[in-house]
Amino acid sequence: MSIEAYRALLQGEERVSDWLLVDQAMIDTFADATRDHQFIHVDPERARAETPFGGTIAHGFLTLSLLSTLAFDALPGVVGTTMGINYGFDKVRFLNTVRSGARVRGRFRLVGLTERAVSLQSAWDASIEIEGAVKPALSAHWITLAILEPPQT
Repeated sequence: MSIEAYRALLQGEERVSDWLLVDQAMIDTFADATRDHQFIHVDPERARAETPFGGTIAHGFLTLSLLSTLAFDALPGVVGTTMGINYGFDKVRFLNTVRSGARVRGRFRLVGLTERAVSLQSAWDASIEIEGAVKPALSAHWITLAILEPPQT
């Protein structure tokens, strides 16, 4: 979208992604990548027997990392963007567990925008909700940076 249309998103309506399945294969792959093989994530039988979750749950950091793919689904790109970068988080709270087999989706609201010659810094109130759950998996204040093509002179 144009920069003018993007500016109009500021303090506007929430944008919502499609649902995404968090299955055991995704959890196991994340466990391998991060070397976090705690049984609550990778051992369904033990997790069912020894935890209140009824089975395995996604890592909190896996859930957080899904913001990128959920945002890609829900948020428009700005014309002239060459790349997007995670700038950081002012706040992240893990509010609910994501059980293996659950579907999640992202909710995003643009709450801040700083424009520079070759970048847009966007601040998002973001959350990841779990299908059928009252409490979201997480809420965050997320800052992203879009690198723009240099202006033509």
